[in-house]
Amino acid sequence: MKILVTGGAGYIGSHVVKLLGESGKHEIVVLDNLSTGIAEAVLFGRLEKMDLGDYNAVDILFGKERFDAVIHFAAKIVVPESVENPLLYYKNNTVNTTNLIEICVKHGVSKFIFSSTAAVYGEPDDGVVTEVTPTVPICPYGWSKLMSEFVLRDTAFAHEKFNYVALRYFNVAGADPDGKIGQNFPNATHLIKVSCQAALGMRDKLLVFGTDFDTADGTGVRDYIHVTDLAAAHISALEHLEKGGKSEIFNCGYGNGASVLEVIASVKKVSGVDFQVDSTDRRPGDPAFLISDNSKILSDLNWTPKYQDLDFICKTAFEWERKRGKGE
Repeated sequence: MKILVTGGAGYIGSHVVKLLGESGKHEIVVLDNLSTGIAEAVLFGRLEKMDLGDYNAVDILFGKERFDAVIHFAAKIVVPESVENPLLYYKNNTVNTTNLIEICVKHGVSKFIFSSTAAVYGEPDDGVVTEVTPTVPICPYGWSKLMSEFVLRDTAFAHEKFNYVALRYFNVAGADPDGKIGQNFPNATHLIKVSCQAALGMRDKLLVFGTDFDTADGTGVRDYIHVTDLAAAHISALEHLEKGGKSEIFNCGYGNGASVLEVIASVKKVSGVDFQVDSTDRRPGDPAFLISDNSKILSDLNWTPKYQDLDFICKTAFEWERKRGKGE
């Protein structure tokens, strides 16, 4: 197939492009404005530097290229920023996604894979969420993604040939095991990445936000998934649609969790550095416990995760940060 990957120069998108390219099965075009992604992360295919908000340019691209499928990553993803600047998120995430879907329908692109998020669940009563757990986001970022899911649902209902898979990510971490690509996002707030930076002396210390949660060690528990396993889920979703599969939503996680302190201990172990860790107050909206029920993706897609070991996730993240720090 000929596949368009929007945001394919970013963290998750570049790992998906790598797997697509290594399969040797597809022609790949990456659309990215390089606002947070980097061109060097695109290891396969052709990069088109373009903003998804430029409707006419994207429409012309579709007319020329005749894509068979779209994998859509391009989005703003920082929760606090979405609270401070909600219009940016609704325009960049929801409006641009809606326009992209409209262009797909116009040009007969019938396969669409969407990068969604566990943020659509908000603060669920039960810390283990299924795909039918009520979706009540608590931030504009979560709402912008959920609204996009609604657009996909309604478009698929109105256009019989248009089918999609929405993948709701949990806590994505780690880096390509080959060491070729990793997380380049500026000013990242992800726990494993910032812990690795603390181990490398790029940060003076690490802050733990809340030690009084109702969990075994008092810190929040999350479902961490290695980025390569998540990338493989996109390949499985693409194969599902290629075989005529219908529209679906899947949680993307391992179905088990690690606490903040367990993650820090793992990073200290793999790095060999006992960096400083301080505690501070909880952040608003942080649930004590949030992990996926991943039984649906395991049973309905041909997806078998390979990298569930927390130490391996942290080790690949640490090696990538060390490589970046050396300018390699």
